[in-house]
Amino acid sequence: MKFDKRIVAPSLIAADFSKIGDEVARASGGGGDWLHLDVMDGHFVDNISFGPVLIQSVRGNSGIFLDVHLMITRPDHYLPRFVAAGADGITVHVEAPHEVAQTLRRIRQAGLQAGLALNPATPVEAALPYLDQIDLLLCMTVVPGFGGQAFMPAVLEKIQAAAALRAGRGLDFHIQVDGGIDPVTAARCAAAGANVMVAGSATFGADDMAAAIRQIRNA
Repeated sequence: MKFDKRIVAPSLIAADFSKIGDEVARASGGGGDWLHLDVMDGHFVDNISFGPVLIQSVRGNSGIFLDVHLMITRPDHYLPRFVAAGADGITVHVEAPHEVAQTLRRIRQAGLQAGLALNPATPVEAALPYLDQIDLLLCMTVVPGFGGQAFMPAVLEKIQAAAALRAGRGLDFHIQVDGGIDPVTAARCAAAGANVMVAGSATFGADDMAAAIRQIRNA
């Protein structure tokens, strides 16, 4: 993998769901590298979003890389449904109840990119046993569950620590950030070592999504 290329992943949770097909096309046509899909179950986080049926619909109408973030209890149980729905990458939380190593192994065995997510309060040390089993480490920069939250600067130290661990161990994974990402915070995260920027309000909320994506990519 190359970590010098910044990847922008518009987050579908901020889209207008009354015209979801048009919104997916706007993200893809506007230069989004990935489409980020937040799956929330009302248990692991205090919100409910969507499930594999919507992801399958998006897959059937777009070739963009589908970056599925499972904010759910027992991601191992539901994993086959999201694989079948057409995800390209699946990220699970270290805090969720499941055998983390086994779930990551199953994601990779399915031929998908395996990601591990850390909530803001979770130290990077919680990911240490799994760093050689992942393709992506997601450092949440807000408390997960709702879009539109303010970026938490304290997470920058965790991003720096993750980047140092990656370099020190000769490992090969993306560092992703999600929550309050705009051109200003994207620049701060990139300086700390992140290269995948998930942005919801800053992209889907913009009149000109292509311009918004360029600003985040070039910030």
